[in-house]
Amino acid sequence: MSETPAVESAASTPAVEAYADAIVVGAGPAGSATAYHLARSGLEVLLLEKSAFPREKVCGDGLTPRAVKQLVDMGIDVSEENGWLHNKGLRIIGGGVRLELDWPELAAFPDYGLVRKRADFDEMLARQAEKVGAKLHEGCNVTGPLLDERTGRVVGVTAKLGEGEEKRLVEFRAPLVVAADGNSTRLSLALGLHRREDRPMGVAYRTYFTSPRADDDYLESWLELWDRRDGQDKLLPGYGWIFGMGDGTSNVGLGLLNTTKSFKDIDYRELLKVWCAGMPEEWGYTPENMTEPIRGAALPMAFNRQPHYSRGFLLVGDAGGMVNPFNGEGIAYAMESGQIAAGVIVQALARTTDQARERALEAYPRILKDVYGGYYSLGRGFVKAIGNPLVMRMAAQHGLTHPVLMKFVLKLLANLTDPQGGDAMDRIINGLAKVAPKA
Repeated sequence: MSETPAVESAASTPAVEAYADAIVVGAGPAGSATAYHLARSGLEVLLLEKSAFPREKVCGDGLTPRAVKQLVDMGIDVSEENGWLHNKGLRIIGGGVRLELDWPELAAFPDYGLVRKRADFDEMLARQAEKVGAKLHEGCNVTGPLLDERTGRVVGVTAKLGEGEEKRLVEFRAPLVVAADGNSTRLSLALGLHRREDRPMGVAYRTYFTSPRADDDYLESWLELWDRRDGQDKLLPGYGWIFGMGDGTSNVGLGLLNTTKSFKDIDYRELLKVWCAGMPEEWGYTPENMTEPIRGAALPMAFNRQPHYSRGFLLVGDAGGMVNPFNGEGIAYAMESGQIAAGVIVQALARTTDQARERALEAYPRILKDVYGGYYSLGRGFVKAIGNPLVMRMAAQHGLTHPVLMKFVLKLLANLTDPQGGDAMDRIINGLAKVAPKA
């Protein structure tokens, strides 16, 4: 565990740089979505980003219909003419079977997914938040939360603003601060909100290759991820992916869960190289065609950091461990949680007393658990099950031969159902999530 950052006191801080109704730390999908919905509601919002755009983030770059819905809610033009590669669904490979499953036709979500590089994607969302009034500060390295010494509430943040030797220590103040600073979330650690060890954690590693498969209109998932290094033949709890980017390259990567005892000892870069070496030569996934280094990132899952609200401080996206444990998807839930948090904040700040505002804010964790809690509990059970190599092998070899079953599995893993009405599969999945513990 990294060292806990120091908490700044209100008594010994620099001059105030700016005041706002809310501060959002981190301009990834979670932070930008939060800032967008807050600003669009008429609030004064500061969006603080430690890097400068464009900047890279490790990701598969594939977006399911859940994420597409969020982009549309933010007014993003997701047309192919605007540079988006649309996809029809998911191609699943495993157990000697190759199965193409179209995204389901639902009232709640579009019937297509998207692909876009994160360097371009994240900046687009941040600029969209700016368009509706959020004030974006790039190159703003937040150093810690600022607390009211009397009440212990978070009343802002301290930060280093500027470039190189021109950096200066500044202070931003607001009655509410939203942590959208990712899995590392220094703000949360400073306030004693550490990761829950009883929740699953994943890792993802990816790179890019020039490839004739760049314009694939299906996301591709390989369910059997074998570790064949050093003469081994070991099935790992995870999957590999191949996503055509539409720009002459493919995003190729793998995601694994921490359910294997050797999780910390695996050389993921080497594992990805070995996996790519087993691909058909004509696909071009060879070292000489690699356009970027192999990079990795953690996938914090199933509410692995709580509480999601405390003392004027809210967690969204990866900072709150909101990655889907079924499939490792994080962007949709980052943006959704940002929209939920913004709605709660808008309502809270409209209350006329401190007590009423706090009551509204304390509803945020309950809303998250109502929306995701049962589904994430099902996901934790799924993670435990596929940690058993026998279960993983049987699922890959026998489940894929039943297209109707796999249609159900796609809806379950991608969390794509109609909440009201829907077909029998939707009702079963929604029913299971409703009765599962909302922990």
